[in-house]
Amino acid sequence: MAQTKFDKQVEKTAESLVFGIGRFLAGRPMDGVKRTDATFWRSGTRVLPKVEGRVSRSSYRAGWKRLTFRISALAAASTGGYQAGWVHQDTATAQQIWADPDPAIAALEQTGVAAASTAAVGTAAYLALTRKRRELMREWVLPLHEALALPLRLPEQTDPRRYLHIPRNFSEDDAVIRVDVPGRLDFSKDLVVDIITTKLALQGVTFSWHLAGRETYVTVKKTRKPPAKAAFKDPKVREIVAAAKESAPVIGIGSAGRIVSVDLDAESPHILVNASTGGGKSVTLRCIACQMLHHGSRVFVLDTKRISHPWASGLPGVTYCRDIADIHDQLIALGMEGRRRTRVADDLGIDADPKAIGPRILILLEEVNATMKQLARYWEKIRESGDPKVSPAIDALNEILYMGRQLRMHVLLVAQSATARALGGPEVREQFSTRILARYSVNAWRMLAPEVHPAPKSTKHHGRAQVVSGGSARETQVLFFTEAEAREWATTGTKAAAADGTAPVQLHKPPADSLSDTPPTSTGELPPAHEPSASRNRAADAYNLPPASAAAPDELAAHATPSAAPPAPAVVDDDQAVGLREAAEHHLHGITLAALRFARANDPAFPGPAGKRGAELLYRVGDLKKWARNRPRAATGTTDLD
Repeated sequence: MAQTKFDKQVEKTAESLVFGIGRFLAGRPMDGVKRTDATFWRSGTRVLPKVEGRVSRSSYRAGWKRLTFRISALAAASTGGYQAGWVHQDTATAQQIWADPDPAIAALEQTGVAAASTAAVGTAAYLALTRKRRELMREWVLPLHEALALPLRLPEQTDPRRYLHIPRNFSEDDAVIRVDVPGRLDFSKDLVVDIITTKLALQGVTFSWHLAGRETYVTVKKTRKPPAKAAFKDPKVREIVAAAKESAPVIGIGSAGRIVSVDLDAESPHILVNASTGGGKSVTLRCIACQMLHHGSRVFVLDTKRISHPWASGLPGVTYCRDIADIHDQLIALGMEGRRRTRVADDLGIDADPKAIGPRILILLEEVNATMKQLARYWEKIRESGDPKVSPAIDALNEILYMGRQLRMHVLLVAQSATARALGGPEVREQFSTRILARYSVNAWRMLAPEVHPAPKSTKHHGRAQVVSGGSARETQVLFFTEAEAREWATTGTKAAAADGTAPVQLHKPPADSLSDTPPTSTGELPPAHEPSASRNRAADAYNLPPASAAAPDELAAHATPSAAPPAPAVVDDDQAVGLREAAEHHLHGITLAALRFARANDPAFPGPAGKRGAELLYRVGDLKKWARNRPRAATGTTDLD
């Protein structure tokens, strides 16, 4: 039998009633239209796409909150109806009110006045208490919402209070701002960061993005600044430095007084310092190097500027190379020392004490942009036919960078612009997992710390730098040692002594013929060699030499060519011992006898005597020439070798 119109209406009404009861108990909108992303247990944060019209605040509530409100309202209505029924049942009272309504009216008037007064006071109190909140919405939240709605692709009806969580004290140091962002991530993070920073007038803040999972948001926190100064003369700073581990020199003090250091054994074997002129590169190196010397490390300063670290000249355990020829030979010797340590570590085994391979070595390579160019050009001048095109000194540096952690050899490299080309390739730059940047440009930050975003603003505050390690940047006030304090701290700790208790000697490049038979030692020393300037072409053989006997180079040459001429006079001159007067007259042109005597009395780097002739002290000519090349002079400001 076909349904009548009445039956269809009844069926439709019953269906609507069932759906209504279901929506009521499920906490859903009674009209069945879902306008926000709210669920039964979670409140909504944004309006769904294609939703038109005004979206009420109740649409953002979680389903359980709406169900609780509905049940409470239904219970209140039932209670009111129940009380009204009792009033109507009291017939005598009702008749009395109708008979004499004046007292009832007076009572109602008093009650109404009291209710109106209460409502007025409550409204005024509410307006007063929420005034700052309304000002926050009007001045900051709504303008930010209008600016972010388009980049985040939010519907117009979105309530800004649902995704912009901005406290009233958002400009204070401990305030935290949270902005919920769409999970589809089809927006520019750079643009969002710029809008938030500009519209809220924020300075010195950090952004933390949380994009994994269902909840996607960004938090904005005020950066707590490091101290304005961190001088070593401060007793608290001195205590921090004294308590630091031997392998973890203190770099400076970070925000909230946190100690910023780098463990050369566990975190980063090498450190890159990138800063423009006046950025405090020398101060940073002095801070780290004097702490390493305090714990007995060997330090090699390779300084083409000649005057970057006058505090280190003549210190025990320090080798200062200023001439490009000596820097070239010293890097080759250090590379060979790394190979020696590799053999020693292999013989000792995995359970041996790491200190058994020798003292820790720190290599300070100043102004790498100019030094690498000079090394390449110097090698072009001295290389001979058959020699490799790449400077063996650069190869030695790269080899140390790749194997430094296990061998206790660390490079502290300084550059004004640490490009991949300047360092020898991007793979070389990746060996510096700790990077210290000061007075950097935007391009320098993108090049050296692309994993940290957004880039913190560079500052001209003296001693302020960003220490980038492990994917995060820490603003740091670098420790400041005066030159006198650095010398005092470097010389009052553990001495870098040899096994017999004597002070260690400078690492020299051994003759190329004896590389294969260099005996391993535990002191980090290499046997002395002839003056490098006597035979520059030996540097080419330092890394590609077939096994040979340990005989002296001159003896090998004599056996190879019996009719060969005697050794060159330059070699003989460099090996002989002469007095200061003879050295000034015949070997050290441009240096007077008075200057030599003054240097002998005042320059700690002046070579020691090689013998004695009567009462006159004799000095090896090669040692005097090397001292003359490396003595401190004013920097020329050029990289031209000519």
